Amino acid sequence: MAVPRVKICGITSEADALSAAELGASALGFNFYARSPRYIPEERAAAIVRVLPAFVEPVGVFVNELFEHMIAAAGRLGSVRTLQFHGDQLAPCPRAAFRFIPAFAIKDAESFGTITRYLERCAREGQFPAAILLDGHQPGIHGGTGQPAPWHLLADFRPGIPIILAGGLTAENVAEAVRTVKPYAVDVASGVESRPGVKDKEKMRRFVAAVREAGN
Repeated sequence: MAVPRVKICGITSEADALSAAELGASALGFNFYARSPRYIPEERAAAIVRVLPAFVEPVGVFVNELFEHMIAAAGRLGSVRTLQFHGDQLAPCPRAAFRFIPAFAIKDAESFGTITRYLERCAREGQFPAAILLDGHQPGIHGGTGQPAPWHLLADFRPGIPIILAGGLTAENVAEAVRTVKPYAVDVASGVESRPGVKDKEKMRRFVAAVREAGN
């Protein structure tokens, strides 16, 4: 099994961004959902994106936004080419110039039907996402729930495109999650924080180390 990539989401400061990159994160998420405790204004995100090292991917995170609004925001941010979407109305992304990552909250085995129907629509329209993000389920909350996904249900789920595993991951449990689900990448926010929106460098270090150990 290849070592999963690590995405650290909810970045709100340049110091946290550079620490995450130094520790080995492949991608950093910038949350543009105004009701999130990890919300970041576009202007601040753009300043952080400008100082990211090469090969660290900035990801714009949106909730229930129209495609045209997400694409316009990404354009204003400069080098953002990956859009992560949480919401109720999922459709294939119309612009091949952007990598699109839709998020799905996994409650039980029936949740897979939603993913299958979505990917069938993508196949008909010839617009597959770059990956799908599988998150824990908490009613009324889009991402950042701190609620683990049911890993045992995901163990044999192979949708044919990369899986990013999110939801309640920490340095203490991510190794088990990686060995069970075997995802392409893992996504963490609250599990490496001292408080919402503020990352803890030691927690990030231990998280990345646990992912690497589990993937070797």
